[in-house]
Amino acid sequence: MSRILVVEDDAALLRGLRDNLEAESHEVLSAADGEEGWRLSREGEPDLIILDLMLPKLSGYEICRKLRESGDDVPILMLTARGEETDQVLGLDLGADDYVTKPFSIRELLARVRALLRRADPEPALPDRLTFGRATIDFRAYEATRNGEPVELTPKEFRVLRHLASRAGAAVHRHELLEEVWGYGVYPTTRTVDNHIASLRAKLEDDAAQPRHLLTVHGVGYRFVG
Repeated sequence: MSRILVVEDDAALLRGLRDNLEAESHEVLSAADGEEGWRLSREGEPDLIILDLMLPKLSGYEICRKLRESGDDVPILMLTARGEETDQVLGLDLGADDYVTKPFSIRELLARVRALLRRADPEPALPDRLTFGRATIDFRAYEATRNGEPVELTPKEFRVLRHLASRAGAAVHRHELLEEVWGYGVYPTTRTVDNHIASLRAKLEDDAAQPRHLLTVHGVGYRFVG
């Protein structure tokens, strides 16, 4: 679970962002003015900050500048007004990592949040070979066996399994799998992920109805256990 600080003076937008981020299993800190946002950025130890630029008491620009001058490299996602290119350039020059313009798609914002959080984490090592239960997977050769017999996996199934294995033990959100396997900006339904997991279970688990390795994390996605 990541801790995200949202600094936004529009109460309805702040509430909507908090609700959507919490639905993605993030812990959310919130502030409606710049002074409170600055305090929480220092005391709350957020993993990411969503920062409106135009705030009462202390602007988002000042918060961004002060954070970077203090050596804090927490990822910052700016919220800017539509068409205000100078706002975006200044914010990026001060050290912000990305921006979205208002009004924005909540799905786009959540995708950018996930991308920034992944970039801030050490890159997980992708395994070349995986053995679990009675299955053996060679990701370089795109070959799979179970009980020594060949199993036909699709390229997407190999990629889903490899990404889950690289995060072994951790809950991986369906949206993360969509972005990593199907590509950023490509949004098939989350049922696409569920269908691929069901297929992998049928091919590789001893009992697909009671999987031991490809586990469901309810409300989030899946976890691989070796």
